Amino acid sequence: MPSIAVLGAGITGVTTAYSLMKRGFDVTVFDRHRYAAMETSFANGGQLSASNAEVWNQWSTVLKGIKWMLQGDAPLSVNPRPTWHKASWMAEFLANIPRYKANTIETARLAVTARAGLAEMAEVAGIDFDFTPAGILHFYQSQQDLDHARRVNDLLGQGGLDRRELTVDEVFAKEPNLRGDILGGFWTESDSTGDIHKFTVGLAEWLQTQGVKFALGEDVQQVSADDDGVTVRTSTEARFDGIVVSAGVASRQFAKMLGDRVNIYPVKGYSITVNLRDEASQNGAPTVSLLDDKAKIVTSRLGRDRFRIAGTAEFNGINRDIRADRVKPLVDWCESHFPKVSTESCVPWAGLRPMMPNMMPRVGNGRHARVFYNTGHGHLGWTLSAATADLLGDAVEQRMRAKNSHGIQQHTLKSA
Repeated sequence: MPSIAVLGAGITGVTTAYSLMKRGFDVTVFDRHRYAAMETSFANGGQLSASNAEVWNQWSTVLKGIKWMLQGDAPLSVNPRPTWHKASWMAEFLANIPRYKANTIETARLAVTARAGLAEMAEVAGIDFDFTPAGILHFYQSQQDLDHARRVNDLLGQGGLDRRELTVDEVFAKEPNLRGDILGGFWTESDSTGDIHKFTVGLAEWLQTQGVKFALGEDVQQVSADDDGVTVRTSTEARFDGIVVSAGVASRQFAKMLGDRVNIYPVKGYSITVNLRDEASQNGAPTVSLLDDKAKIVTSRLGRDRFRIAGTAEFNGINRDIRADRVKPLVDWCESHFPKVSTESCVPWAGLRPMMPNMMPRVGNGRHARVFYNTGHGHLGWTLSAATADLLGDAVEQRMRAKNSHGIQQHTLKSA
């Protein structure tokens, strides 16, 4: 059977491995960490949210970014120090503003499609990941934001999503613990939440029982493709019939090695996990998942004793520092909207979202016949992962089966 290397053991890489394994490929997953899901798939907002499919390519986003540039605690923070990578990415971001509607519709369609695949993986692998189908509640605190949400709702509907507008009374009925000056909201019954880290680790462990190999703790130094196969070099060298790059923000550098341009920029997001240690906090935390449009904050309830709050976007290159001025707004938000929840125990985290300038994942063939990509999912990696893994599996199967029919050598290992 053809052998495929997958670079990256986050949610995208592991679901890619599942898709390829189902199709009969011999799969090896590489990651520099000793465990799966240790970077952007570690502590995200926890939402499986087709309702959050709106892409960011709008002039309003650009104007907000300029306004907030020097405000440390703003939802969107841009380091003003110029770099060629940042400038080229932002130029392409602007160039994709005319595609805003079409890309929002397509993202929603992918997100809705992904649900069945993710449910299949969870059931087949028997994963316990604090899943809850409680729905997602968007709430709005200004008429301008609510009016915009109505326009977005039409686009999401064209992508196949059913999202219902709520009055302010209905918002508080959905989540009685919520506090704040709220004008209205939208409710997505079909959205859900869970712990991405538990899911990814659980799926990776199950895949190993099915013959998928995981080369964890192996820092990939070089990759190359030729007519006879693909070489992956860590402390040793391995040869494969094909390669899938699903390496998050590192995908850009691997793509360059393979002769492709994949202009991913690392957009840092933050989260806090509030440990609900007392009964008052457990009863005072929300039971439904939330999205605050003004603050750009999402939340998930992970079991009885954890409350995940995530958000913000920081354009600051490959920088994994956890800044206090970016974490504080998340804590303040919790204390403002859920005053009965104790924030004494909050675990902060930051991860780098791999974002393409058009806010769409890069899925499919590379320039070389043996190279493929499934990366660049931005803030919707988990939401889209099952759908893009399936698309990627089809692309690999179509190209590699044809090549294998003419005879392809299996991979061999040797010292570097």
